[in-house]
Amino acid sequence: MPREEYVEQAWFFRALGERMQDNVATQDVLHTLKNELLSTCKLPIAVEFMAAELRLTGVFSTAMARLQHYFTPFQVFLIREAEDDHSRFDFNIALEILRREAQYRAEQPNPQGGFLFQFETLSRHRLRYDRGLEAMAGDPLYSPDWQEFIRGLRKRIGLVDVADLIYVRSAYYTVMQRREDPNYEPEMPVLFGDKEGKIALANRRKDPAWLFAALQRHLGYPQVPRLKKPDESKYIIPRLQARVDRLEARVKLLEEEAKGGIDITKFYTPGAVPPPELDD
Repeated sequence: MPREEYVEQAWFFRALGERMQDNVATQDVLHTLKNELLSTCKLPIAVEFMAAELRLTGVFSTAMARLQHYFTPFQVFLIREAEDDHSRFDFNIALEILRREAQYRAEQPNPQGGFLFQFETLSRHRLRYDRGLEAMAGDPLYSPDWQEFIRGLRKRIGLVDVADLIYVRSAYYTVMQRREDPNYEPEMPVLFGDKEGKIALANRRKDPAWLFAALQRHLGYPQVPRLKKPDESKYIIPRLQARVDRLEARVKLLEEEAKGGIDITKFYTPGAVPPPELDD
């Protein structure tokens, strides 16, 4: 798609996430954003269809799935996972992932960066690999060789190190093999460049998070957002106030008991009949 479509998508996902934080109905947010988007793009039409689907079914991942010519299968997969009642995948995180991916596509995307970003998303947020990899393979960013490689990962996840998967399909691996055998020719298509291969080789048998972080630092690939821990500082004052109130109530009871006894009649419900007095 044209660059302006991805620019508008990035802004749309960011604005949708921010305004949903203000406890505004999603339907109202979609209606407002539709009017703010560029009318020369196709996104306002897609947003209008999403709003209609939301009113009808309560979700808009089904609308995105029907707009296959506009939204990629991976975008649909993320929203569907976030809307699943049995999933722990946060909806706001899904929107932030979509924003960063659209922003990356608006610049100068390549299959290597797109694959690493999407694959780290599946790994970091513990999404279902089967459906996630199938959605990745359907992305038009990837050539048939890339699609075959992605689908083949379903059999190798957990058995082969991620760094090894990248290294053996990189140009750097071919260079290293030709140092020993000048006539060496790779059996499979080379998918990753020389730099990706060097970084993967340096991170073999290490935490995959270090591999992704190194690729992001050196090659400028987008970083996958993490789930932020809730800010508990805003609950400190209410908790302290409740504790002080309880302490004050206990002090008053102790003072009344010291003066000769506690008058329990003030705890009666208005209009209630007091309990009978016991004989001595």
